[in-house]
Amino acid sequence: MSEKEDAVILPARIVLPFSYSVGRIANKFFIELRDNKRIMGVKCPKCGQVLVPPRRYCGKCMAETNEWVEVGDKGTLIAYTVTYRSSPNLPKKPPLAYGIIKLDGAGTNMVHILGEVDLDKIKPGMRVQAVFKNQREGNILDIDYFKPI
Repeated sequence: MSEKEDAVILPARIVLPFSYSVGRIANKFFIELRDNKRIMGVKCPKCGQVLVPPRRYCGKCMAETNEWVEVGDKGTLIAYTVTYRSSPNLPKKPPLAYGIIKLDGAGTNMVHILGEVDLDKIKPGMRVQAVFKNQREGNILDIDYFKPI
């Protein structure tokens, strides 16, 4: 393009269908959520930390993980945030609370939606429990939300 030409910019949206493979570790995690309503982690053979969601390598000592363990569906809220802004990517309508949750039996935390909760009464340290969807598909949203207990 020469210096005398103006660039023409046309707004457009391109939709590209694709398939995504979650891999060996996440595949088992999601199948357990879908088929058995069980939250699974992997135990590091070197340091003993239980990783939830599971990861192929321990982030602490970098050992490869391969021992599956079931963790509880209850845990402790470590921190949270609330979003009031709408977005097409949100799984639920705002206001929407997200929490960092340490599940019983896990050595790491996971982030998920908080539900059945008064936004003014959320506080770190509160106990929560997973609520599973009736129709599960094999993804993290098979856990509909975590509710206070």
